Amino acid sequence: MMPGMSVQTTAGMRKRWRYRAADSGAADRQAIEQLARALGIRPIVARMLWNRNVHKQETAQQFIHPKLSSLHDPRLMPGIERAATRMVQAARDGQPIVIYGDYDVDGITASSVLWHMLSSVGANVTTYVPHRIEEGYGLNTEAILQLSEKENPLIISVDCGITAFEPARAAKDAGIDLIITDHHEFHADNLPDAYALVHPRLEGDYPFDGLCGAGVAMKLAWQFAREFHGSERLPVEARDLMLDLLSLVALGTVADVVPLVDENRIITWFGLGQIKRTRFAGLNALIDVSKLRDNKISAFHIGFALGPRLNACGRMGHAKDAVHMLTTASPDEAKQIANFLNSENDKRRATEREITAEAKKMIVDNGFDSPDTRAIVVGKKDWHPGVVGIVASRLVDTFARPSIVLNFDENDEAHGSARSVEGVSIHVALDQCGRFLKTYGGHAMAAGLRLDVDQVDAFREALIEYVNTQIGPNDLATVIDIDGECRLSDVDMQLVEQLQKLEPFGRANPTPALCLRDAKIDQPPLRAGGNGMHLRLSVRQDGKVMRTIGFGLGDLVDELHAGMHVDIAFEPKLSLWQGRRNVEIHVKDVCPV
Repeated sequence: MMPGMSVQTTAGMRKRWRYRAADSGAADRQAIEQLARALGIRPIVARMLWNRNVHKQETAQQFIHPKLSSLHDPRLMPGIERAATRMVQAARDGQPIVIYGDYDVDGITASSVLWHMLSSVGANVTTYVPHRIEEGYGLNTEAILQLSEKENPLIISVDCGITAFEPARAAKDAGIDLIITDHHEFHADNLPDAYALVHPRLEGDYPFDGLCGAGVAMKLAWQFAREFHGSERLPVEARDLMLDLLSLVALGTVADVVPLVDENRIITWFGLGQIKRTRFAGLNALIDVSKLRDNKISAFHIGFALGPRLNACGRMGHAKDAVHMLTTASPDEAKQIANFLNSENDKRRATEREITAEAKKMIVDNGFDSPDTRAIVVGKKDWHPGVVGIVASRLVDTFARPSIVLNFDENDEAHGSARSVEGVSIHVALDQCGRFLKTYGGHAMAAGLRLDVDQVDAFREALIEYVNTQIGPNDLATVIDIDGECRLSDVDMQLVEQLQKLEPFGRANPTPALCLRDAKIDQPPLRAGGNGMHLRLSVRQDGKVMRTIGFGLGDLVDELHAGMHVDIAFEPKLSLWQGRRNVEIHVKDVCPV
């Protein structure tokens, strides 16, 4: 099968394979060979660096061996010096400081980062997290007014606020200094009137625009520590704290799906290295309840174990419990909260499965999955508002088009979440349909919105009309990006160990995927797993035989047979079983030759 061609699977999903970078000729191939020799890695691994725009030996060394000294100076970030100076004044004067955070993992960790830094110098600091259902996303005027009644606090938002015009005005009218730190989209000609705005994409000289809310909070904590201690070089205690805080920032960075390049790669690399040595009782309790104490914790574990448990608190209950666990809780309290988060996550998964099944049926029954309907908008009155974002992600995975899932409340308002696909900025799409919306905000791949229920149908039509201009029917496919081709003889322990040097994987640095051409199925394919969802294949090439596993590909068993020649898109993985390390092939898709 040639790159770019589509494959029809039994599940009804089209999958399209494509190369991450085209082979541009002998000069590039020679440069890749030189890069491989310089780094002491295989050419196929050097090509993966090349595919990620890492073309020079110096930048490749920095990629493979990140350094904290490569982090950008926080003073370059717009608004940060004014904000840090005001925080130092408040800390020295004993003025109450309230950290106002969002209720997702990014907001929870961002709040915790600033709390730990401020409390380390004896500041009078507390946290406030809005209730997802009762208050909604971001700064709200009622909360600002309620907080302003308490001894004239300094309020610092994290991971929210860059479009909070009314709350900022309310704070100013009440005589409250409000510092807004955020990373979400905004309109440069329309910004809230706050004491200070700290945002990497505001007008200025900050060299990286991909930080999450926790990353911005970390930079503010760093600059605050500099100014409080009166030195560019922090005291040992403050330096150790900053290093420990990177584990929390890594949580927010991976969970918020920001690009794992530049500073985010450095933060996540060091944060993951620090996470099991953390001093924070709450983080230790979270690791233990997730049963990761004996694992080397990776970005995968944040995305599928640690992050979901933190998120579940805000989705199913109140995220203030998660912030309490990561800040003020004693070790015993932290364990209790971690167990509670674990049970909430189980509830979240059950609720999510139920709503996802309903939403899929609604989409198929109404024809919303047709090639001419390249955006999905569904909603229902009893759908739990805490999980609609996850359900939207599931619909994107299934139908390969931007998806919005809404909950209809008793006031005939629809509140929901949007998730998008490559080629469509959902924030721009909502801009185009803004006339139907009461509020909205977010970034290119994810957003939140609110509108009247009687506007949903008109909004759906307008959104579909816009999205249909951005992507075509052939784009409605799950895309498998291939880094390169290999032989079965190439798949060994050395390859996997060299690939691990490219971790952590995530957005903009995806897990490497390879293509095995013309392998022979050696034995009859088998279903695996308790419900037969997975595919077991034994494949042969050049005299070598390997067993493979294809998670969620069990239905392909009926299309494959022993002796068949196939192309396989796969990820090489390292498994540990009973103390033995083995190389595994994780199949992403199979195409008969």
